[in-house]
Amino acid sequence: MNDLTRPLPQTDEYDTESFWSATTEKALRYQQCANCHTIVFYPRRHCTGCTDGDLEWRSATGRGRIYTYSIVRQSYHPFFRNQVPYVVAWIELDEGPRLISNVIGVKDPGTQVHIDQRVQLVWEEHPTVNIPLFRLADDHAQ
Repeated sequence: MNDLTRPLPQTDEYDTESFWSATTEKALRYQQCANCHTIVFYPRRHCTGCTDGDLEWRSATGRGRIYTYSIVRQSYHPFFRNQVPYVVAWIELDEGPRLISNVIGVKDPGTQVHIDQRVQLVWEEHPTVNIPLFRLADDHAQ
């Protein structure tokens, strides 16, 4: 592996295989329990609310808000070392699930990124998987 490439996820694990497979079609998927309607993310075999196993896949619009974030100013991995400073954020999607991703396309994260700021999904394309990343939304609606 070239050290200047992003480390990619293992895409053939039982619980997450469907999630990563959907990224090849640029679909951001999450699960919802058919029994109690709890939203489940990251993908699992059972509901985190009622422990039922009837989970349905749903597609997110890719819009959401920054729930919280951290600015990484030092990294030892060669790929991420070339990205500093960068933002690692909990993104709360409009549909409810939260996921960790990067907020990209900002020159000064210390002044440009804020909690509750609107973000929009963008895809970083790779041959076997696409990585969901986020940019500040054009509308910057609060």
